[in-house]
Amino acid sequence: MKILVINCGSSSLKYQIFDMDDESVLVQGLVERIGIEGSRLTQKHGDDKYVVEEEIPNHDHAVKMVFDAIQDKEHGVIESIDEIQAIGHRVLHGGDKLSESTIIDQKVKDVIREFIKFGPLHNPANLMGIEACEKAAPGKKNIAVFDTAFHQTMPPEIYMYGIPYKFYEKYRLRKYGFHGTSHRYLTLRTAEIMEKKPEDLNIITVHLGNGSSLSGVKEGKCLVTSMGLTPLEGLIMGTRSGDLDPSAMTFLMNEEGYTADEMNELLNKESGVLGISGISSDFRDLEEAAKKGNERAQLALDMFNYRCKRFLGSYMITLGHVDCITFAGGLGENSPETRATLLENLEEYGIKIDPEKNNCRGKEQIISTDDSRITVMVVPTNEELMIARDTMELI
Repeated sequence: MKILVINCGSSSLKYQIFDMDDESVLVQGLVERIGIEGSRLTQKHGDDKYVVEEEIPNHDHAVKMVFDAIQDKEHGVIESIDEIQAIGHRVLHGGDKLSESTIIDQKVKDVIREFIKFGPLHNPANLMGIEACEKAAPGKKNIAVFDTAFHQTMPPEIYMYGIPYKFYEKYRLRKYGFHGTSHRYLTLRTAEIMEKKPEDLNIITVHLGNGSSLSGVKEGKCLVTSMGLTPLEGLIMGTRSGDLDPSAMTFLMNEEGYTADEMNELLNKESGVLGISGISSDFRDLEEAAKKGNERAQLALDMFNYRCKRFLGSYMITLGHVDCITFAGGLGENSPETRATLLENLEEYGIKIDPEKNNCRGKEQIISTDDSRITVMVVPTNEELMIARDTMELI
């Protein structure tokens, strides 16, 4: 069985085809700069790289290019779209109305459209990708896999905000959490590595990258997570502020004259380690600058590390007992220094890191010592495979 996985952004479209007989990736590609000058499609499988540069005005055109590329006589991997059994889509926000992956129909699209209010950058693009695939491959089943779904097991005392209850009733204003597909994959894969069932484990999953979040998973289900109503809440990230006193926002709006939209732009795209350092949102750039004595780069790293440790400690207390801490994401998978910093001086709490084992990048590895009470590991996340699995299961 072959499954096509689509991940649509506002100006990009990532795709992969999985052969679910062995879960291998047959092809992967990226359409970038949709609606912007210099647009192109880049597709890879094995040593073959296929690039098409042309004007791509919208997502309908982008999806048509994808279908043409995967069927290309020289560079494609299928002869006909009929070989694709279904199409799985990453969708950012399903609110509290869609708490698991589902076959897309008009009601599902209406919910995705309703929660554009909480995902204005992502949900419209996700919806455009879905409708483009419906046009390009009529009759083909499309599946929505939601970033928020895994976190819908959180109890009300964790997901509610301390504001008048009427706003929850009127707008469904509450914590939802994101990166859920990644946190679910990490939970399942961690249990496999430990040769246990997910329901027999308490795990803290740590997804660190340009966007970062932690989840406390109790007996296989999410109990708490760091992102909130939107991906802005929680950790300081590449360009996102993370948690801050709401009065800081109203102060800046009064003093600087920012509108609500301008403030949203500042907090999402101009803040985080980029705003603190003034250099970059890329942690590799910050580490290099800090080594050369740049104090603001070091400050940005120190602030990020402090926030991570604060959430990590909080989740250890909330879970009560922790069996494993699992790192993933571009930074979590590839920065031994970050992992070591976050876990230093935690021997008292049953965490011991083996420096030699921790000296790894981008591969599955247990990095704790044999006598560490809490197992610590690195697991490269695979959201696309999770989407493909859900798609196969639903059809």
